[in-house]
Amino acid sequence: MIFPRPPVAAAAALLLVNIVLAPGAHAPAAAPASPPPPAIATTVAPTEPAAPAPAVADAHVVRVGKGATLMGLLVDAGVAPGDAQDAIAALKPVWNPRDLKVGQEVALQFTAEHLRELRFTPALDRDLIVERGDSGHFAARAEQHPLTRTVELASGAIHSSLFDAAHDAHVPPAVLAQMIHAFSYDVDFQREIHPGDSFEMMFERVYDEDGKPVGAGNLVYAAMTLGTTHLRLYRYTPPHAGADFFSARGESVRKALLRTPVDGARLSSGFGMRFHPILGYTKMHRGVDFAAPSGTPIMAAGDGVVADAGWHGDYGNLVVLKHTGTFETAYAHMSRIATGLHPGQHVRQGQVIGYVGATGRATGPHLHYEIRIHGQATNPMLVKMQPGQQLVGKDLATFRAAADALDHKLLALRQGQTTVAAVGPQLPE
Repeated sequence: MIFPRPPVAAAAALLLVNIVLAPGAHAPAAAPASPPPPAIATTVAPTEPAAPAPAVADAHVVRVGKGATLMGLLVDAGVAPGDAQDAIAALKPVWNPRDLKVGQEVALQFTAEHLRELRFTPALDRDLIVERGDSGHFAARAEQHPLTRTVELASGAIHSSLFDAAHDAHVPPAVLAQMIHAFSYDVDFQREIHPGDSFEMMFERVYDEDGKPVGAGNLVYAAMTLGTTHLRLYRYTPPHAGADFFSARGESVRKALLRTPVDGARLSSGFGMRFHPILGYTKMHRGVDFAAPSGTPIMAAGDGVVADAGWHGDYGNLVVLKHTGTFETAYAHMSRIATGLHPGQHVRQGQVIGYVGATGRATGPHLHYEIRIHGQATNPMLVKMQPGQQLVGKDLATFRAAADALDHKLLALRQGQTTVAAVGPQLPE
């Protein structure tokens, strides 16, 4: 007779009894066991491996310091040299790394200690992004930001200083600098600005897509009233030339020489006989002195060629520029001469040629400035500057049409509008 195989649970129970009871022991007779419950079959799904947690990106921002390069900036921030080289190589087709500016911010993202992305804003209207792709290679792209330009009006009366009056009128510093530079050929801002004088200007202000002001554009019109003298200037770009400022008659403000070759300076000593503060006796002073903080940039007063650049005894660090067969200008007591400046080099008006200092025979930081005509020192404050370019013919007609368009914008702003869209007829760029 064949007996059926006991259920799994019953067989396990019998095995347990045999393990617990030693061989030869007499166990009490057990009551007949009740039939065990049927076994319940269960199915367990196989466990799938867990997906790896996404890598966390570590992000931080670095600021460009003086003399920094993009390569050095990235390596100092923890980017592997190979990654830094590859990222810069990807960036070069769309942007020159040499254009990196002091104060610029670069945002970096790392994943597992490797550079994942760098991002910065080279211009108000775009970001540049360099990203590592799935292949591990870097690629660069530009992300455009829609901007709106409006023309705004600012005006004010001068009580203590032009700077304070412009600040009270909410003029951006960069726009004020444009106005000072435009008038600097005709106005001595240290001696010819007095309480009660006034200014008026139209300039572009730039807004982002959220309506937030993000920067200032060009100064397009400026006027100053100095006592009984009223001066007006319009921005205009003649054919085959750069943008410049012109009077209402179409005459360029740009003269052969700047009135003052250093911004924000105070005239501390004039031309002529004076008691010398170091030598202790009266001596001819062959130039004028402009007091300014040490390190203030000194600009070439006009286009010319470097005739001399180096140390000259009492003059200290000296630069001499030859402008024509007639004019020379000299700049003395510099703390240092601009890097690379050398005799024979051509310079442009406004180019930085050195920095204010107190080298040579000087009691404090200042610029000693001379104008020499046929080799003879002449009072720089009395030299009559040659007039700038005069527009004629078709160029003059085009300028007048553009200036009329600006006058209409100016009238609209004076009548109560705070801004005018920068569209329609404009001064050509």
